[in-house]
Amino acid sequence: MSTKTVLITGTSSGIGLSTAVAAARSGWQVIATMRDTTKAGALLAAAEEAGVTVDVRALDVTDPASVEACLAGLDRLDALVNNAGAGHVGTLERESVEDVRAVMEVNFFGVLHVTKAALPLLRASKGRVLTVTSVGGVIGQPFNEAYCAAKFAVEGFMESLAPVAATAGVRVSVVEPGAVASEFVSNVGLPDDALEQAGPYAPALSRYLERTREAFAQAQTSQDVAARIVDLLAAERPAFRVLTSDAARAFAGTKLKDLDGSAVQALTNSWVA
Repeated sequence: MSTKTVLITGTSSGIGLSTAVAAARSGWQVIATMRDTTKAGALLAAAEEAGVTVDVRALDVTDPASVEACLAGLDRLDALVNNAGAGHVGTLERESVEDVRAVMEVNFFGVLHVTKAALPLLRASKGRVLTVTSVGGVIGQPFNEAYCAAKFAVEGFMESLAPVAATAGVRVSVVEPGAVASEFVSNVGLPDDALEQAGPYAPALSRYLERTREAFAQAQTSQDVAARIVDLLAAERPAFRVLTSDAARAFAGTKLKDLDGSAVQALTNSWVA
């Protein structure tokens, strides 16, 4: 295992940071990437505390040149963990199409840029691609229209890519957490006057935010999600879809057995009505 290399995106905090440290503790050579390497302090401190080392490199998933520059220096790659992403709360009438496009760039096209660049190396090593999506890639959620659209796109893309990549020896999986206690929520970027800006949707947004605070009060830890990812990295026959908690399995299961959409609509309507 000590000779195997994994590249992980979005490692400055949260799931990415925890996965980088956990993978290094499991014997992987870890290339931990982030858009701004001046934010590597927390990762390096966690790695030092765990008695491991990680190779920190700059990689902006929305910049193809940055992706190519990072991957060009690698002789071997056994696994890719697409973790970089950004949350977003809003609704179409109250935001611009450019806002939605920016969410797609980070959460969908960013994944594609990195995966495309990594595939030649992964074919050579018979490696694997793991993409952290979300239960929001299975069930569309109120005020998460752009975010869920991006995650739905990632899920569809990877589900379609998986059998094609497998013919070249590359395994493809998606990892679907539910609520995770990390900086992800604080990075959503919701302004202090969000309710005022929501206009006629303010009452629904208020109810949604209250429900979300309750959900994240019982959130899974990023370390727990990281442990599932590291298990998946080592699995001989990794599953395509891995839900990281009982809550995530129950939530996603609502959609996967809901043939006419009524169960999902009843559930998500209750969040805002």
